[in-house]
Amino acid sequence: MLGGMEISFHGKTAVVTGGVHGIGRAMAELLSKCGARVFIFDVESAPLDFEAQVVHCDVTSRESLRAALDVSGRPDAVMINAGTGIVRPLPETGRDVWDRTLALNLTAAFETLQETAERMKGHGGSIVLTASTNSYDGEENLIAYNATKAGVLGILHTAANELGPSGIRVNSVNPGLIRTRLTQASFETPAVVKDYFRAIPMGRGGEPAEVATAAVFLASDWASYITGASLLVDGGQMCCKFGPWKDESAEFVSGQWRRL
Repeated sequence: MLGGMEISFHGKTAVVTGGVHGIGRAMAELLSKCGARVFIFDVESAPLDFEAQVVHCDVTSRESLRAALDVSGRPDAVMINAGTGIVRPLPETGRDVWDRTLALNLTAAFETLQETAERMKGHGGSIVLTASTNSYDGEENLIAYNATKAGVLGILHTAANELGPSGIRVNSVNPGLIRTRLTQASFETPAVVKDYFRAIPMGRGGEPAEVATAAVFLASDWASYITGASLLVDGGQMCCKFGPWKDESAEFVSGQWRRL
């Protein structure tokens, strides 16, 4: 809330791709709480404890995407979030992994933006892409994922440039390590996250809701003069060359670094 005003999506339609689980689910839930009529495009289904309609959609198929948009109607806000991350060393990254990752993380992101923007022209709106801190760095064993997330920023910058005159804003959230189904095993392995979190000033990983609040802000009228921006949601990880957490002055307790 700012000056007594809340972020509101009342009377607006929002689409979230990959919104059944993880970060996308948190986005969909928050949009719903803000009053949006929410449509989740996903190949999976799961019970929801908030108001939203799940539309079966394979975003790697333009035909499936168009059919889903026929159900939702013209969106006012679009969260392009569907994605995958397949862990493979560079020498073991075959064309199957490469092609599957590009199809979902990059080509589908482009086609979702293209299809939704076409429907939004003349009405305006907002599109938020889910990029990553990996858009900037070269984390090992994720060459396909890293390449796609770097590519998402190319889509972001070009789309913000071309769609601005149509009243469509395009931004991205760039999450760091967030607790989801894909990362839960790491969060549950102290030996892994203890060292990983050393380089994060906040000393911990993030939660899906923390990414959702950033994304919903960017999609809202509160960000009415923001387009082409990449908002890091990483606890400060990308601002550090060397982490601030040292064993002699801090301790790692319950999954988080704390000063002694």
